Amino acid sequence: MTTPRCFLLLAAVALLAARLPAAPATVEKWSVFELELKGPSDGNPFVDVRVGATFTNGAVTMQVPGFYDGEGVYRVRFMPGTTGEWRYETTSNRWELTGKLGTFTVTPATKGNHGPVRVHNTFHFAYADGTPFQPVGTTIYNWIDAPEDWQELTLKTLAAAPFNKARMLILPQQDAFRKIIAPTRWPFAGTPPRAWDFARFNPDFFRHYEQRLAQLRDLGIEADLILFNPYGKPWGFDTMDAAADERYLRYVVARFGAYRNVWWSIANEFDFVRTKTMADWDRYFQIVQAADPYGHLRSIHNGALLYDHNKPWVTHVSMQNGAAVEEPGRAELYRDVYRKPIVYDEVKYEGDSTYRWGNLSGPEMVHRFWCGTVAGTYVGHGDYFYTDQTDTWTSFGGTLHGESAPRLAFLRQVLEDGPSAGLDPIDKWQDPDTAGQPGEYYLTYFGKAAPATWTFRLYKNGVTDGQRYAVEILDTWAMTVTPVPGEFVTKKADNYSYVDATGRSVTLPAKPGIALRVRRLGADGAPVKTELPTD
Repeated sequence: MTTPRCFLLLAAVALLAARLPAAPATVEKWSVFELELKGPSDGNPFVDVRVGATFTNGAVTMQVPGFYDGEGVYRVRFMPGTTGEWRYETTSNRWELTGKLGTFTVTPATKGNHGPVRVHNTFHFAYADGTPFQPVGTTIYNWIDAPEDWQELTLKTLAAAPFNKARMLILPQQDAFRKIIAPTRWPFAGTPPRAWDFARFNPDFFRHYEQRLAQLRDLGIEADLILFNPYGKPWGFDTMDAAADERYLRYVVARFGAYRNVWWSIANEFDFVRTKTMADWDRYFQIVQAADPYGHLRSIHNGALLYDHNKPWVTHVSMQNGAAVEEPGRAELYRDVYRKPIVYDEVKYEGDSTYRWGNLSGPEMVHRFWCGTVAGTYVGHGDYFYTDQTDTWTSFGGTLHGESAPRLAFLRQVLEDGPSAGLDPIDKWQDPDTAGQPGEYYLTYFGKAAPATWTFRLYKNGVTDGQRYAVEILDTWAMTVTPVPGEFVTKKADNYSYVDATGRSVTLPAKPGIALRVRRLGADGAPVKTELPTD
């Protein structure tokens, strides 16, 4: 017969076993370490139960929120930023989820894993490991609401496309795929159009979504997740109350935040969501910022009214403005206003739409990308062709039909071959068509002009007599690079510029869409002091 003392001993052993470290596990740096916990399923666990964990490696301690994944399963996901041994302890308002201890080992990042993207050098981006990131983004708003085979087609298209960032909605919009196929999964429990329980999430929706996030990550694509939008009026997602909005934001951040390729876009065309105020948008930013232990990038996208991007919770500017990138000088102005990276995520779309925002020609889309590039900013793409009675790429993904994508691949290669510090205006008030790094690299875009010659001339910053440069002619549409024979050696011309010592000029094709790339050859002189212009 078992004695009471034996019962106490068995209970003590069970309690100790529950608190002992779990079997050692390994996870790659900047990948997802996941804890799965069994807990209560009665009542409404989405509201009633709080769960999370504290992670530490001795030098860094992080509090990470968890979430309910249905059927009595709770998860806490963690993205470690350093290698070595980490420890964790769970926390909860329910005893069966509290005090779970364990250790795991973080191994070095493997090829292709550079970590999350951060702001770099004020106006640009870089991965956590320092590798520069030059966004060449596209828009596929509802691709996860399309049938499964169409989603797979979208991934196949992206694998062969130049895009390394994709803007996408979380909350569905009103248009059905091919006007007849509604989403098969919804973010909340309930039934369409409006019989939702905003206090209960649909784990199946979110599991599917994070599967696609992981696939984008493995393709090297950043997922710019749009948290709110004005397009879901039939479903009532734009009229949730303040508590439901906050619950939704915290759930999304807890589920998706450990994926290194996530960016947060608080809203698309935020000012067209008539049910929210500016104070609401400020609050959403602050909720996301506080809930996200990894500090993923945060932005908000405008319709007609610009948000105040100077607010401290905004990491970079996401802007809709097609006119700004018709000329480099216009695009550059927002850099001075916000002192943050400027991403023109929507500059109108290449397409055949009757809407004026969806009928750019391929050459015009490429032109706008290059104007933004030499302004020291970044530009986004959209493909809005109605082909074979399917939906557009911008709406539901699928396949690309425009002419710009190969040319944007060419531009992306130019960007990745450029200076690690990024492209900044060289002489912005006199020569808005040139960007680079003084005395090192220059990229000039002539746009729709068609000059027949260019006299070698560099602005004075970073330049001195006797430096040697190579010049290449880039055809942005034909995607060709033509080296100019010989070297150019600098000689001071006046108070502002240096020219070639022998007065050389470059013969150009006399056609639109031509750029010049000028690169310093070797360390061929004493260090040169960069001077800011004073007149």
